[in-house]
Amino acid sequence: MSQMTLDPARMFTVECPRDAMQGIETFIPTDAKVAYLNQLLQVGFDVLDFGSFVSAKAVPQLRDTAEVARRLDLGNSSTELLAIVGNERGAQEAMEFDIIRHLGFPFGVSEEFQRRNLGTTKEASWTLVQQLLDRCATGNKHLVVYLSMAFGNPYGEEWSEERIAEDVGRLAELGVDWISLSDTVGIAPPERIGGFFSRVRQAFPDLELGVHLHARPENTHAKLQAAWDAGCRRFDAAMLGLGGCPFAEDELLGNISTEKLLSFAEVVQARHTVEIHRFQYAHNKALDTFPTHGN
Repeated sequence: MSQMTLDPARMFTVECPRDAMQGIETFIPTDAKVAYLNQLLQVGFDVLDFGSFVSAKAVPQLRDTAEVARRLDLGNSSTELLAIVGNERGAQEAMEFDIIRHLGFPFGVSEEFQRRNLGTTKEASWTLVQQLLDRCATGNKHLVVYLSMAFGNPYGEEWSEERIAEDVGRLAELGVDWISLSDTVGIAPPERIGGFFSRVRQAFPDLELGVHLHARPENTHAKLQAAWDAGCRRFDAAMLGLGGCPFAEDELLGNISTEKLLSFAEVVQARHTVEIHRFQYAHNKALDTFPTHGN
C-alpha cells in the first residue's frame, strides 16, 4: 500500500521501547522487559520496535533480545514486531523468530555516524541493504530502513536535501519500500522536517514514509505538526519520551513521547488503533520499569 493511499485521517503508530531502553546504563532485568513489552502488545500500536540483534558489547542493555522474543505473547495482539539489525549475523538471529515481522536497518547518510553506529562505511551499507532484502524475501520478513541523520548532520560533513533524496531514490531502486526519515539527534527545525518530508513524498509517492524524530518537550508539537502537514502519517514514539542514539552524540535527546503524540492526534482528530485505557496501564508499567526516568 502506498503512502498516498493511506487514510489521510489515520495515524500509524510505531512504539519504540528498544530505543527507549538502549541508552539506559543500568541493566533492566529480562523479566521486567518481558512484562513491559507484553503490556505494550495489548495497547494497540501498529508496530512495536522491541529489541535489537546487535553486538552485546555495543548495546549491553539489549543483549537479551533473543530471550525476550521467546517470551513475548502475541496471542491477543494485532501489533507487529520489529527488531533492529546491524549486519547479516543479526539478521540471521532475527530470522529464527517467526513472530518478528519487520527488520529495521539504520542506514546512516553520514559516514561518521555509520562508523560510530555500526562500525562500517556507507558504501558497505549499500551492499548490506541488498543482502538484507534478499534475506527478507526468503524469510517472510519485511525490511524497514531508518535513514539516520536525514534532516541534518552534526559532524560538519556536507549535507544537502539533494544528496539525501538521491539516497532515498537508490534505496527505492534496490527494493526498499518503507523508509523512516530520522532526526537522529533532534537538530532539525520544524520547517526543515516539513519541507524535506514533503519533497521526498512527492518524489517517491509509492514509498511508505514515516518519521523517527527526537525533540525537546517544548518543540515536540511543532515538529509533529510540520510532519503531519507535509503528509506524514507514520510516527515513531516512545513512552515517557525516553531514548536517543548512544552512538550519535554525548548527550542523548529523547524520542517524541507517545503521550505527546497521542495528544497531538487528538488535536488534529487523527484516528489510530491505540486503546487509551490500555495505554494508561502501559504508562503505569513504564513508570515501574523506568523508575528514575519517569519525569
